[in-house]
Amino acid sequence: MILRMALRSLASQPVRSSVLTCGFGLGIACMAGLLGVGEVILDQSRSPFLRGGGDLVIHGAAGPLGSARFLTSQALETPSMKGRARVASPSLDATVYLVGGPGSRPLAIRARGGIPSLERALQDPETADIDAWRDTAGDRSWAAPATGSVLRAMDRFHPVPDVPARADSWAEWLYFNGTAGGTRFYLTFLVGPRVAASRRWAAVHLQLERDGQTVSYSDREEIAEDELLAGAPDIRIGNSHVRLQGRRYHLRLALPADDRDASPVSGEITIDSVAGRSIPPFEIGGAGGWVSGYTVPVLSGPLGGALEIGDEVVSLDGGVGYHDHNWGFWEDVVWQWGQVAHDDLSVLYGRIQPPADVAAAERIPGFLAVLGPLGPLGFSTDVTIDETDDPESGRPRSIVVRAVGESLSLEMFLTVETASSTRLGTPLGDPNSRGRFFQLRAAYRVTGTVGSQAIDFTALGSAETFR
Repeated sequence: MILRMALRSLASQPVRSSVLTCGFGLGIACMAGLLGVGEVILDQSRSPFLRGGGDLVIHGAAGPLGSARFLTSQALETPSMKGRARVASPSLDATVYLVGGPGSRPLAIRARGGIPSLERALQDPETADIDAWRDTAGDRSWAAPATGSVLRAMDRFHPVPDVPARADSWAEWLYFNGTAGGTRFYLTFLVGPRVAASRRWAAVHLQLERDGQTVSYSDREEIAEDELLAGAPDIRIGNSHVRLQGRRYHLRLALPADDRDASPVSGEITIDSVAGRSIPPFEIGGAGGWVSGYTVPVLSGPLGGALEIGDEVVSLDGGVGYHDHNWGFWEDVVWQWGQVAHDDLSVLYGRIQPPADVAAAERIPGFLAVLGPLGPLGFSTDVTIDETDDPESGRPRSIVVRAVGESLSLEMFLTVETASSTRLGTPLGDPNSRGRFFQLRAAYRVTGTVGSQAIDFTALGSAETFR
């Protein structure tokens, strides 16, 4: 019927119908052309060449990429990228205001900053012919950092934020653990809030497991805040210290046992950082100035050294070590964390729950990351962590972690083998607190897929949780 009406209209009014048909066709053609041109313009606007050349532009999904220095010095040194990336240059877009004399209005100018030598290496036409644009000392140290300087920047200590209501719960610590044969250790260099105008409370705590037995060692003193902020992660507490030399952490220990009948421990532990097996620093914040930060300089690295306990020498050579760094306000904070390594894979998960007056707990997601021999393999923030306690002791008995992401689907079943607890009000150890912080040794069963790789292994790892 419709076709018959169209044919009769064309026959009765051929000129009008032809003009109308041509008009519709021309309109559709113009629209298609404009859409095509718009798509080309959009593609060109994203072209790396327009931002200084090169083949790839990396940017943060939620703003500036704060870990660009880490990316260029660590991720690009992994076997999969080394030799393929000839040059990498940072850039920052910002608004600059030119202010004239009295009565003049400020003029806003959109500007982009970068490192001149790296921009030229990317064939940026804007910098090629301006000889006055030369690298500063800061540019040179950023572009070619000394060995270990990026690790030192990741592992720096932070001034206590000016939040008087929360200041007493501020704490920051370097955490290490490692396994060698039948020996496992958990070591913390902890610095708390100020106890005087320029002094901070500090402590070293070591838990050493051997043959199913756990012995604790500790020492504490006050340290100068300015020395801590200037030198960290190099830090001395009592007769124990941490020194970062290149990519190797040297941990020197001399600690009395918490049990007076046990022998003291002394010796040196070394942990090496491996390129591509680190997580750069990140922070989360909440109401009232609350903040919590985290970084992992060594997700999995070679372990060495030896400890002396009485007349016995315990070798750690050939083991595997881990190191992370935490800072923030810790009153009424609950966290869950775990880490396991197997062959060339490292898996890390965690979640932090801030106080109720800071943010709703459901708005702070958990995370799980998987790293392989060539760098990151997968990451997810769609993570559930379910814990089951022993009904008699109240200690964690098992943990189930599930994570799903764009290239990741993983399940981890943790069977807790040993659990040591510390009563905490804040990380400074309030003996009257009902809160309990558990450090766990667990057997991990990990199954699932990361990308196209099937994951299925069992290994011993670490975990932490709070009750």
